[in-house]
Amino acid sequence: MTGWQIAAFLACVAVASSAQRMTGFALALILLGLTSVFELAPLPDVANVAMVLSLVNSIMVLRTAHRWVDWSMLRGTAWGSAAGVTLGVALLGWLDDGLVVVLRLLLGLVIVACAVVVLLRTRPLAQRSSQASFGTFGLLSGLLGGLFSASGPPLVYQFYRQPMELDTLRDTLTGALAVSSLLRLLMVVPSGQFSGRAVLLCAFALPLTIAITWWFQRHPPGWSRPTVLRLVCGLLLLTGSGLVVPAARTIAVRLAA
Repeated sequence: MTGWQIAAFLACVAVASSAQRMTGFALALILLGLTSVFELAPLPDVANVAMVLSLVNSIMVLRTAHRWVDWSMLRGTAWGSAAGVTLGVALLGWLDDGLVVVLRLLLGLVIVACAVVVLLRTRPLAQRSSQASFGTFGLLSGLLGGLFSASGPPLVYQFYRQPMELDTLRDTLTGALAVSSLLRLLMVVPSGQFSGRAVLLCAFALPLTIAITWWFQRHPPGWSRPTVLRLVCGLLLLTGSGLVVPAARTIAVRLAA
């Protein structure tokens, strides 16, 4: 990678890490979206970097916020995540270079869907969902986590519908995403899917992510939550659309040829 590519990559990391600290779920989606739009690094490498950054971010947050975690909800989600991550990593290993454009299209659709889901103001459920429901959404989340290291969208939708305190929802979501990242890390490293380029990018990005997380823990922004979500979702919509449109155009050209 050239110097400007590394600098641009770190700028994307800064934006994604800041959004993650303010919302609890956006790091992987924004980092994958921005780096894919600007073609800064291969998608599998960025997915691995996002996985490591998300895990480190979650550990730093949960060190002081673990008392808010709903462990029953987390266990129900984790069982499904384990199966989903296994399937997603296996599918990622089978993909060849000719399917990269399809992967970009799917990632773009996932990012747009996440933005739409968050913007929809769904009313809380009358009662808490069953463990089987959390397991099902954990499976979907794990599948996206295994493929893209972006397991947030299904869990954001499921968790934020629950009739529970906001702190409990946010910190349990952070824990669930940490479980997914850890499972993916334990699978991709032994299988040889964690490249030297990804290690180098992690070395550049980790100090920045740690510094941003530390700063926001001590200097939380004064913005309201709706304002933060609108800003992040606007960025998600832009980056997702920037992936979907060119990928769909390329696929259409190939099908017409």
